[in-house]
Amino acid sequence: MSSIRPLGERVIVKPSPSEEKTAGGLYIPETAKEKPQKGEVIAVGPGRKADDGQRLPMEVKVGDKVLYGKYSGTEMKVDGETYLIIKESDILAIL
Repeated sequence: MSSIRPLGERVIVKPSPSEEKTAGGLYIPETAKEKPQKGEVIAVGPGRKADDGQRLPMEVKVGDKVLYGKYSGTEMKVDGETYLIIKESDILAIL
């Protein structure tokens, strides 16, 4: 994964696996699973530039567990693993 470096205010997140069973013990088929909304930050960009040219630091860092919008980002596969590239502004919370 080290071969990919996000630009600007973008973040690469590895989504957490979705639940296999409901609270009642029923198994959820693959087609009915919801997209995960939390994951771990794998890489961060250098941050966005302000109007005066200063680089604004990122609030998230590698290793943070984050909560993001349901339909945020662009999905990509690298070496069989699924990752999301999202903007830092699409991250709702650090868990």
